[in-house]
Amino acid sequence: MKSHYHCVYDMKYHLVLVTKYRRKCFTAEILDRLEAIARELCLKWEVEVLEFSGEADHVHLLLGLNPTIQPSKLVNSLKTVTSRRLRVEFTEHLAQFYWKPVLWSRAYCLLTAGGAPIEVLRDYIENQDRPT
Repeated sequence: MKSHYHCVYDMKYHLVLVTKYRRKCFTAEILDRLEAIARELCLKWEVEVLEFSGEADHVHLLLGLNPTIQPSKLVNSLKTVTSRRLRVEFTEHLAQFYWKPVLWSRAYCLLTAGGAPIEVLRDYIENQDRPT
């Protein structure tokens, strides 16, 4: 649990980003660089990168956010910055896969993670000692 001003929170998100057209363009070197860029950017956003991994056509990030951050804005920033920087640093390699300046699919998957299962929360809420 963490605190921020007058609230206590524990907000974790599982983010999956997929390359445009699911092209298998990531190498181990690119994934390492992508992780470094993502961690650097998240540090500026005050977001904790709990885990990072990926395959040739997608990446997974487990992120810890505070309640002041809008997840959609963070995702947009991550996609924009990582795309721009990787296309500059790995121009020749990525040109084999994309002739336009793209890297990511427009879509992404963002799931909440951690905490108690929904049924446990439902039972807890339903069984409060409500005054009559």
